[in-house]
Amino acid sequence: MKILYAGELRPGTSCLFRKWALERLGHQVVGFDPTGYRMENRLLGPIAFRLAMGPHAIRLNRDLLAAAERERPDLLWADKLLLLTPATLKRMRAMGITTVSYMIDNAFGPRRDPGWRMYVKDIPWFDLHVTQREVSLGHYLERGARNVMKVQTAYEPTIHFPSPARISDADRDREVSFIGTPYDDRAQVLTGVAQAGVQVVVSGNPRQWRRALTEDAYKKIFRFGELYEQQYREAIWRSKINLSFLTRSNQDEYTHKSFEIAGCGGFLLAERSAGHAAKFKEDEEAVFFSGKDELIAKIRRYLPDEAARTRIAAAGRERALRDGYYNDVQVSRIVERARDIAQTAAEIPEPNAAREGGRHGG
Repeated sequence: MKILYAGELRPGTSCLFRKWALERLGHQVVGFDPTGYRMENRLLGPIAFRLAMGPHAIRLNRDLLAAAERERPDLLWADKLLLLTPATLKRMRAMGITTVSYMIDNAFGPRRDPGWRMYVKDIPWFDLHVTQREVSLGHYLERGARNVMKVQTAYEPTIHFPSPARISDADRDREVSFIGTPYDDRAQVLTGVAQAGVQVVVSGNPRQWRRALTEDAYKKIFRFGELYEQQYREAIWRSKINLSFLTRSNQDEYTHKSFEIAGCGGFLLAERSAGHAAKFKEDEEAVFFSGKDELIAKIRRYLPDEAARTRIAAAGRERALRDGYYNDVQVSRIVERARDIAQTAAEIPEPNAAREGGRHGG
């Protein structure tokens, strides 16, 4: 297929990794990066983002349609694209282009993030919505979605792979490691773990972590800043225990990070959930925790036991490889579903006025 791929394509983004997977699968992929379509005005920018409108949004829709006219793709893949208008999607449909929305975040979750206004209006006009959470399936259908499918997040095999050289604890300088953002109560939990006498190393956006942690905790546990690609992978290799938290405020069942840690051959200590339990056998392919007390107990159990961590990490890596927890497998499922939809598109009726108007929420 020829695919017009609209999503943030800077290095290190999961969006770029999915584009790579499509290319490895043999598709012709034309990139369209929406990063430059933002209102930078300090006063008006936040308002424009919340309303998903303004001259930058008009320009994005115009330029994306121009790219579609020029390239004539079979498929538009919109990866967390919040500024599309229904008119643009209708025009894509008139050109015979199948449209897919891949949305890793939760437009309907309790976190109540801003910026969803136009996206919710788009829901009936996409041919296929792709989500990573069970709870979102009904939300899309209630708002008039034509087709919805669930896929899991995935690791990128060209980035997330085990060390080619044998690594032991003698090579590891991160005992308990977390790489990510301070959503929910992560800062408080990690501070508590450090106060229990465990060496904790946190990497991520320094401004976010400085706001979330006390000054003493920040100085004690934060290191390196944001890590991408090779730095991210090597930090996992150099960690005795790699933590993975659910973003509960986003109603996540599992996280990208869990599959990336497994893909890198790291020892995974993940927050317990039905989603994680379905993907890894507990205490055989990964270790789980619920709450700070059990987290500390699991750390104390496994930190001195290198043999157990090595065995579990290897089994987790094997499970991730065997069951296709990587981008090529997950992306191919989406493309196949889009193919099926394209073949029957003429039989699918247009959304009616009632569905388009009054049932979107926001």
